[in-house]
Amino acid sequence: MQKLLPAILALMLAGNSSAADRPANVVLFFADDLGFGDVGCYGSKTIRTPNIDRIATDGIRFTDFYVAQAVCSASRAALMTGCYPQRVGILGALGPNSPVCLAPEQLNLARLAKSKGLATGIFGKWHLGCKQDMLPTHRGFDEYFGLPYSNDMSKWHPTVKTHPPLPLYDGDKAVEMDPPMDTLTRRTTDRAVEFVRKHKAEPFFLYVPFTMPHVPLGASPEFKGKSRAGLFGDVIEELDHSVGRVLAALAECGLDNNTLVIFTSDNGPWLAYGNHGGSAGPLREGKGTAWEGGVRVPCVARWPGHIPAGTVNREPFMTIDILPTLARVWDKPLSADARLDGRDAWDLFTGKPGATSPHEALYFFYGTPLHAVRAGKWKLHIPHPYVHIETPGKDGMPGKVVNHKVEKPLLYDLSADIAESQDLADKHPEVVARLTALAERAKAEIRLPEKKE
Repeated sequence: MQKLLPAILALMLAGNSSAADRPANVVLFFADDLGFGDVGCYGSKTIRTPNIDRIATDGIRFTDFYVAQAVCSASRAALMTGCYPQRVGILGALGPNSPVCLAPEQLNLARLAKSKGLATGIFGKWHLGCKQDMLPTHRGFDEYFGLPYSNDMSKWHPTVKTHPPLPLYDGDKAVEMDPPMDTLTRRTTDRAVEFVRKHKAEPFFLYVPFTMPHVPLGASPEFKGKSRAGLFGDVIEELDHSVGRVLAALAECGLDNNTLVIFTSDNGPWLAYGNHGGSAGPLREGKGTAWEGGVRVPCVARWPGHIPAGTVNREPFMTIDILPTLARVWDKPLSADARLDGRDAWDLFTGKPGATSPHEALYFFYGTPLHAVRAGKWKLHIPHPYVHIETPGKDGMPGKVVNHKVEKPLLYDLSADIAESQDLADKHPEVVARLTALAERAKAEIRLPEKKE
């Protein structure tokens, strides 16, 4: 027995070392068209979001978190790659049968996670390529259940009736056509919870890009008519319940202390749909614009023992920063030739004293044109067209959209005016000149990739 003790002790020490060296789990929730004013901890008075709010209470709430573009595919491309969408050639919202996709050789969050030995799963909307060899299981994810693109690109669209059937995928196989919207959130969440339980003994990256609250809306029977904000509120409260189910699965599996959880959205609310489109709260405009209501979104995160509870951070950063931040969390050095636009923002998550935005400036494109620049507290809109909702829609039908235009440079102090209501360009010409120079540099450097011969 005495001869066996050293061997047993060695095995025990090896097991402890293995547990200590295990990479952190990461759960990333990504809602679709959820506005700044649609969550309790961001000011909603009518929609109840106790589970999302709990992430903020247990961890951190970011007040100045941005998406790279306020539209589906471009926003997701930035999140997944750490690059402005132009860099990876994905703009707008890819439609059914689009030949465009996330390039197979492109570094993305799933491939980064796989390089550290994590199991990877995505349950929800992909929208980065719809053909079979473009799906998540061909881009680093082990498991996939969800839609390849937006739910309105289907027979469910309120006005366009020419879309092909909408496939629901399990892996790289379409298992259903035109799935009902009412149960989609629940089914997606079922699979996410199953993934947590299945992989509780190994590190994992779980990506949950909810289809909702993108129109057409759908909520499970147990949530319909239960909120104080109509069907839209029902949908958000079911999303919040889904977040709670995943959090409960983490706790049940003893994974709370080794899991970073992030919740955010792909862009602001689709205001054209009125009572089905959500709220930007105090922010101006919404989805499809570079105004704050389009690009500033809720973002909360928790990781007990690593992120101080109940903290609020007001430094500006962006979805492009998630990949390099997770590279640090997973202790995975990134190659210099990755050409990322994002920067490591982990010090903002942990509340490191004196930590500031990792960027000199953030750039807001729509398509290929640059619409706005933020540097510190200042935001400059350069001349550009944008859409404005003249008459909001109702009950699933879109309203009247008109084209407006920024005719001259407009400057706003976001520390005092998040509504972008008071143009200060004439009072601060030196700031306009500085941000204009940054804009010109960005337009020259951040461009679509050259087409291969």
